[in-house]
Amino acid sequence: MYAVVNTGGKQAKVEVGTIVAVEKLNDEVGATVSLPVMFIADGDRVLATPAEIAGATVTAEVLEHFKGEKQIVFKFKKRKGYKRKTGHRQSLTAVRILDITAGDGSKPAKKVAEKPAKAEEKPAKAADEKPAKKAEKAPVAEPAAAAPAAEETPETCAALKADGTRCQNKPKEGSKYCGVHAKKNEG
Repeated sequence: MYAVVNTGGKQAKVEVGTIVAVEKLNDEVGATVSLPVMFIADGDRVLATPAEIAGATVTAEVLEHFKGEKQIVFKFKKRKGYKRKTGHRQSLTAVRILDITAGDGSKPAKKVAEKPAKAEEKPAKAADEKPAKKAEKAPVAEPAAAAPAAEETPETCAALKADGTRCQNKPKEGSKYCGVHAKKNEG
């Protein structure tokens, strides 16, 4: 279940127990506030018209007042020598959503019985699909004819390093040397 509230000219999607930062409210820390509701959804039930949400409330507890991140405001006019750099930190309030109540005074009911029923249906579908996937994968494994051609080319570069060890890089296509040694040894 969630609701959309309108506060400070902005909308926020909230659920019970979530902490949301909204525009500064003129309430003390620890106070309980009621936020205006625009929309409530709970599974099949959706309340969105003004008549349905007339009495709907979202109650929240004020946790703290703080300032947001600094926003840089830079004004500039080319070829005029005009540059102004200022900053702004918006005052915000953190609130914890305590309760969401529908317009008729009842809390929208959560549907717990339907969730296990959906979980039982999914394994049955997955069991039907697995044999079909295996049948599809069998032809994909057949093109092993290209594998012997890959075995004919060495897995590592044929060049020797200054200390006498072999280069461990993969050779370029159509060459026995890697990209580092191909220019030196082939060209």
